[in-house]
This record gives sequence, C-alpha cells and structure tokens, in this order.
Amino acid sequence: MRASAIFLMGPTASGKSAIALELAARFPLEIINVDSASVYRGMDIGTAKPDAETLRRVPHHLLDCIEPTEAYSAARFRDEALQVMHGMARRGRVPLLVGGTMLYFKALQQGLDDLPTADPAVRAELDQEALEQGWPAMHAALSRVDPVSAARLQPGDSQRVQRALEVYRVTGIPLSQYHGSESRQPLDARVLALGLLPSDRSVLHRRIAERFDAMLEAGLEAELRTLRQRHALNPELPAMRAVGYRQMWQFLEGQIDRAMLREKGIIATRQLAKRQMTWMRSWPALQTFDALAPGVVGEIEREIARFLQPKP
Repeated sequence: MRASAIFLMGPTASGKSAIALELAARFPLEIINVDSASVYRGMDIGTAKPDAETLRRVPHHLLDCIEPTEAYSAARFRDEALQVMHGMARRGRVPLLVGGTMLYFKALQQGLDDLPTADPAVRAELDQEALEQGWPAMHAALSRVDPVSAARLQPGDSQRVQRALEVYRVTGIPLSQYHGSESRQPLDARVLALGLLPSDRSVLHRRIAERFDAMLEAGLEAELRTLRQRHALNPELPAMRAVGYRQMWQFLEGQIDRAMLREKGIIATRQLAKRQMTWMRSWPALQTFDALAPGVVGEIEREIARFLQPKP
C-alpha cells in the first residue's frame, strides 16, 4: 500500500497551526513544518514557533534545523521531509505537513525542476534594491551567497545578476549548484491537499496586524539583538530576509523608526499572504476551506477521516 500524506497550507495568520494541533489530537498524525523561517534556531518569536509544552504534546519535525548564518533550500527540505515521512510510515503514523512556504510543498509533491520559474514579486524587490543601491552593490551581494556565479558575471550584467539573485532567494540554492543537476521524481504517496482561504480579506489583515503587534510585544527586538550578538549575520542572509526580521534589522540599523517598523512589517506580511494565496489558487486538486468559518475544523476532520479510512 502506498504511503499517505496530508498537506495543510494557507496564508500566514490563517490559523493553520491551531487547526493542526486539533487534528493531531484526533488522528495518528505527526506535524512536519513547512515554513522556510522556522528551520532556523533562535528565530522563535518572529516565526511563531510552538512552545515547549506543545512540542512535548505533539511531535513536530523540521524545526530548528540550522543556524541563521546557513542557507536552507527546497531541495534540502524535500530530502529531509522524505526521511521523516519514511520513519513515520514505519511507526504507523501519517505526516501532516503544515505551513505557508508553497515552494516546499511543490518541491515535495512534484519534484524540482532544474531551474525555478521567474518570481515576479522577487524580481520587483530586486529591481527596487538595485534602484536604491546600484547593480555593483547587487553584484557584491551575489558574491556573498553565490561566489561562483558572481565570478563569471560582470557587475554591469544586470539581467544575469538579477536572475542569479532571484534563484537564490526563491530556493536558497546558488544558481551555480544547478548546473548538471537532475530533476527529482514526484512524491510516491497518496496526498490529501487541504487549503485554508479566508473569506474576508479584512479579517485576515486584522489578524496579521494583531500577530505582528504580539511579536513586538513578545520581544522580537531582543531576539534579533541576541542573534546578532551570537552570529556573524548580514541582511543578505536568507534568515534575515524573513518577514519581520528584515524590518527589525532595518530598525536596529537606524534606517527606520519604530512606527515605520510596524507599518512595514504589517505591509510585508500582507504581501506574503497575498503571494501564498495566489500559489494556492493554482494548486492542483486542492480542497479549500474558509479559514474563518466556525465549523472549519469539523469539516477538515471529516475529510481526513474519509481519506484515512482503509480501502476495501
């Protein structure tokens, strides 16, 4: 019998984590993190990681995998997720993959292409940075994350410098590492793909603002200060480009004030949620649920029960 897996995806602040805990209490599930920022040790507040009591109660996997000075990729996520899933299958458990990093879901289920397709949002971000800093500065940034590609490109070759930076920011893998690589195979498992899409965008925006305020209140500033003391961080690292941490870095550098920190953090989180929902709307065979509906947990539980019911 083929293994089974359940995907629970949704935009930030849609309630994925709370619903996942309720599902794990009813079904033989273990949670696999599908969030590209939660893999970093010490980045707890800004990623809304579960607390110690929750982790004791419900097994979670692929949290706190690496230091914030390191890079994590969709390819590495796929490899490590598959290892965890194979272990669960041997124990008679079913993986519940929960998060909002849609590229990781795609890499796991569909395999990885030799090169990722263009990401308009990332390209727009790079264009803005180049406008502010100039392409020589962008080339210098590329040399820090992909020195091989930077060495073969001239600082004025804006199109290729942008593409190399785009590939790295989307995947966490230097463009130079793609040469000679082979595409991976699709996931050999039965997959139930569930998506949380809020019916009222204004409610989601309110949740996002409340969540960001809660992170500030909980000590996001102190958390990043501590990370900067412990590690040789710079703003080009993937960890420091995560929403919330990027804006807090700018605040600590004196580039923005506290009011602008809050405003930019909330706006960036809204933009992230919009990108996540765009991915979801094009996801094949995704069963969507209103994240704001009072009975959404019951609806999802019934769908999972049908999925896990032994086939005659």
